Amino acid sequence: MLRRLLAGLGWLAYALLLVVVFAFAAYLAFSFFVRSGVTAMPPVVGLARADAVHSLLDHGLELRRGSSPTRYDDKVPVGHVVRQGPEAHTFVKRGSRVDLVISLGPRRVDVPNLAGKALPAAQVALSALGLGMGTVLGAFDSRRPPGSVLEQDPDAGNAVAPATPVDLLLAMSAPGDRYVMPDLVYRHYDEVRPFFERRGFRFGSVKFERYEGVAAGIILRQFPLAGHPLTRNDPVSLVVATVESLPAPPTPANGAAPATAPGSAVPPEALPGGEGDAGRP
Repeated sequence: MLRRLLAGLGWLAYALLLVVVFAFAAYLAFSFFVRSGVTAMPPVVGLARADAVHSLLDHGLELRRGSSPTRYDDKVPVGHVVRQGPEAHTFVKRGSRVDLVISLGPRRVDVPNLAGKALPAAQVALSALGLGMGTVLGAFDSRRPPGSVLEQDPDAGNAVAPATPVDLLLAMSAPGDRYVMPDLVYRHYDEVRPFFERRGFRFGSVKFERYEGVAAGIILRQFPLAGHPLTRNDPVSLVVATVESLPAPPTPANGAAPATAPGSAVPPEALPGGEGDAGRP
């Protein structure tokens, strides 16, 4: 009885051994068959497109037909692989098609032409392209409307990174002609006023005061003071000596100054600078 039991156990152990050997052989055969058609996906991110394609071919893979998608990337140079699919080191079947995304390099924006635009319009144009407003300076230019763009930096058409500030130079209205204020003290008001008015200057406050020892009509004080700059928009203020009543402003005939008694006043031509003084500095 014991002998039969041992014989049965021997046959059972032999059968189990055959099963294990068969299973192991099947596993080896299946593994060899499967792995012979599988490869690991090579890492190609950062490689130039041509180098990436050669690496794929060496592993029995191919690039998917059609143009590769592209995108901007601040770190990966233009023309290099920025993304791959499947990911690196993934097992794939030989002959599989691989997707690559090619970098366009850092994003660039063409600077618009802002010449002649008003400042608000220039700001809108820059904002629409994602560019910033840089330093704004002004320069006198009588040929351009005030507030319009004269120059810009960077120049129009330059390719720059987004958010790059653009500096602007704006036109400013040119100031009027500037003159040097002559010394009018102790000159006669009736001669001085028409001289200035014929040349486009205007008068502001004119006060009359009594002053002992000074003849009526003689200018006592002036503003602006002698030697100061003067434009045609600046009012000229005077204090004039009087005796009793206030003298009426002269009314020259045909633009000519009224005659005066000898020695009572200095003619307009004798004012500093002659005809031009208020003369240019």
